[in-house]
Amino acid sequence: MSLSKAYTASEHEDVIYKQWEESGAFNPDSADPKAKPFSIAMPPPNATGTLHIGHTMMLVLQDLMIRYHRMIGDKTLWLPGTDHASIATQNKVEKLLAKEGLTRHQLGREQFIARVEAYVAESRTRIRTQIRKVGASCDWSRERYTLDKGLSRAVNEVFIKMYHDGLIYRDYRMVNWCPRCHSTLSDDEVKYKPETTQFYYFKFGPVIIGTARPETKFQDKTIVVHPNDPRYKDFIGKEFTTEWIEGPISAHVIADPIVDPEFGTGAMTITPAHSFEDFDLAKKYHRPIIKIINENGELTDQAGSFAGKNARESRTAIIEKLQAKGVVDHIDEDYRHNLSVCYRCDTPVEPLPSLQWFVNVNAPTHRGKKSLKELMRTAVESGRISFIPPRFEKTYFHWIDNLRDWCISRQIWFGHQMPVYYCKKDKGGCGETLVASEKPDICPKCKKETLVQDEDTFDTWFSSGLWTFSTLGWPDTAEEKAGKIKKTGDLAAFHPTSVMETGYDILFFWVARMILMSEYVLGEEPFRTVYLHGLVLDIEGKKMSKTKEETLIDPLDVIPKYGADALRASMLIGVTPGNDLRLNEVKIASYRNFVNKLWNIGRYIMEFSEKDSVTDTKQGLSTADAWIISRLNAVVDEVTTHIEQYRFSQAAETLRSYTWDELADWYVECAKVEGGKQPILFSILRAILALWHPFIPFVTEALYQRYRELAIPTLGDKTKQPQQLIVHPWPRVQKKYTNKKAEEDFSLIRDIIQAIRNARVENGISAGQKIQAVLYSPTRADLIRSHEPHLKRLAYLDFVTIIEKGDRPSNAVFLKFSDVEIYLPLGLMRVEEEKTKIAKQLDEIRTQIELLRVRLADAEFLAKAPKNIVKKEQERLADFQDKIAHLQEQQEKFTA
Repeated sequence: MSLSKAYTASEHEDVIYKQWEESGAFNPDSADPKAKPFSIAMPPPNATGTLHIGHTMMLVLQDLMIRYHRMIGDKTLWLPGTDHASIATQNKVEKLLAKEGLTRHQLGREQFIARVEAYVAESRTRIRTQIRKVGASCDWSRERYTLDKGLSRAVNEVFIKMYHDGLIYRDYRMVNWCPRCHSTLSDDEVKYKPETTQFYYFKFGPVIIGTARPETKFQDKTIVVHPNDPRYKDFIGKEFTTEWIEGPISAHVIADPIVDPEFGTGAMTITPAHSFEDFDLAKKYHRPIIKIINENGELTDQAGSFAGKNARESRTAIIEKLQAKGVVDHIDEDYRHNLSVCYRCDTPVEPLPSLQWFVNVNAPTHRGKKSLKELMRTAVESGRISFIPPRFEKTYFHWIDNLRDWCISRQIWFGHQMPVYYCKKDKGGCGETLVASEKPDICPKCKKETLVQDEDTFDTWFSSGLWTFSTLGWPDTAEEKAGKIKKTGDLAAFHPTSVMETGYDILFFWVARMILMSEYVLGEEPFRTVYLHGLVLDIEGKKMSKTKEETLIDPLDVIPKYGADALRASMLIGVTPGNDLRLNEVKIASYRNFVNKLWNIGRYIMEFSEKDSVTDTKQGLSTADAWIISRLNAVVDEVTTHIEQYRFSQAAETLRSYTWDELADWYVECAKVEGGKQPILFSILRAILALWHPFIPFVTEALYQRYRELAIPTLGDKTKQPQQLIVHPWPRVQKKYTNKKAEEDFSLIRDIIQAIRNARVENGISAGQKIQAVLYSPTRADLIRSHEPHLKRLAYLDFVTIIEKGDRPSNAVFLKFSDVEIYLPLGLMRVEEEKTKIAKQLDEIRTQIELLRVRLADAEFLAKAPKNIVKKEQERLADFQDKIAHLQEQQEKFTA
């Protein structure tokens, strides 16, 4: 069966993926048990609907690595899964309920969770379909979900261990609070949006204070100044009465070096319940912590007549009241700052005090008495974990240095519920707090059935922080004795994982927390390499968003139109780690043409080989044969090195250059001249399909299956060909075929042909018009003579004269490189135009030579310029002088 002229992705992709999956190719259990392991834990997409284009980038990069390592013989595991994504998923379902006129509180916790689970089940099915569509060769038999029983058990085990190790505590502290989600947020879940607003200055007793949030200031009674600020030296330690929002208040002045004398007036009041810094100051100086804004974003009773009103909406009325009292000094109308908003719903965040669970990142652990922060730092500083690109190490360390205790409790219903139980006094209990993996029947202290579980759930990053090892069977696959871990099963085989590939935007959300958890629980890194890709942007460089549907690219929309391989190639070629990618459908469409070109190269080779006779390669290889095979050796080596060093785009560019520029443009044309190239063409085709496979797996698999049907012998290869390309061995460098002389010889022939082709274009010779050529070379005439048929066909010549000595023709276009001279008798060519062109080139080069001579004669330049710059200028001068000599020699031929 012959191949169609155009590759239609929809005819192949689903069929091929099903064949791969059913064959067991994705499962590492069939690999050599002694093989080197290579593993990736797929960053689990949120179970909130469908994958976006950023997920596709992740899948494509990881699949490339997985396919490559599978082909080189590694025991390769790519473990897929989904994240319950507590806040995001709960918000999604709440919005769906709102369309029905319902709230979660109307349903109740149990019924609401049931609705969420139904939504997640449907969403996970859709996500699996999308992952398959991209061609991801992950092991579906090991698929995990962050809320499945095994992972839920792991979450409880880690919490209990950290609690008993003194690393988890409950306290009334400042948190980031989202009034919309009605939950705490970690520092990394707070986004910042630039905002221009007003900045207010108030007369506060003897000083002027400034603030952007007057709605938080109702009970501010402490002024802080810098101890060395001479403006306020006489006020420190004094008290005074001043008019304020709800009437006169008594205020006290203290000094602390935290104050920046250059900011505002250098004097500020502290708002302990609504600023992290002020909270710490209040603790330090034993000031009361009074909550002004509650969890709904409303003002509390402490706001007097404003109680119960929305805090942010009350700002204008508060200012008007203070203006009426004459307290407002002035207002800055152009204050620019970053507004803190929730990363999920964009609601402005309220810093406020709350009773929550925290992870202490500064306390010593059982791992050499190092704190969690120190464990995280050491894992990277020691070189056990490397970042690609390396610049993100600095970002990572900066984050660690500024890391505060991690608030891990969330006031939402969907997620892992805290394994904490309270013996409620209001139910007759003793007030005991218990931490246990399962609810005890009775309180062990008072023996009463009065235990109630904490209603809070874990921050989703707590559970996903365990992802690399909880998915591999922990805690059942590990046992710790005397501080040493004995691993079994998949945990022993695949952990630490090899690579964590993800977007740089979740470096702190997730990557850092996985390092924290793995170092603490297992005493080892979760992965050895962190590969960070950039964001996928629209063509204008803006982040794609569901709110801007005209720029949003849905993988399930573009794959039916252009094919998965086209989408994959557009996200791999020309893309470097850590840098953002601009993408639109025009680019994807161009790579559909790219994929189709590979299809046509493969199709042509197979059709040509079916018609071509088989040559006995024992008789020796032609120069073109030896060249293309030797170049293949070099390409295999280069592509392998690039992939091993995570230079995926460079690997593809190297491969594209060989496939298009050398194989298709030159060797296939030479094969038409020489004939009998079946074994060589098939050997090369087999190799390039294998090399391209990690990048564009569907089209290469389709071509390979047709290749196997033809069963044409390949060059010196007696290995059994596997049924599927996905498990085909990666091509290896065969030193016996490396032939630098053949590469040099054929490069000369190619340069001669290309020079004649260029001269034809420059002199207006039509493509269909044959011309004559005289080639002169005292040293390479035999080589050129042996390729006379190639010259005639590929340079479109009707007569070629090859000489080693004697007179050369005049009135001919003259070309020279190395020790070969090419003469194209003018005949129909435009002699005067050629002479004018040479004269113009000579004038331009002489001008450049004069400028360089002046510069190189300048003593100041020679004294100050770096040596490499001086050397480069000297080399440019020598190059120009060589060009002058060549052009003058060519000019003489026209005047002879």
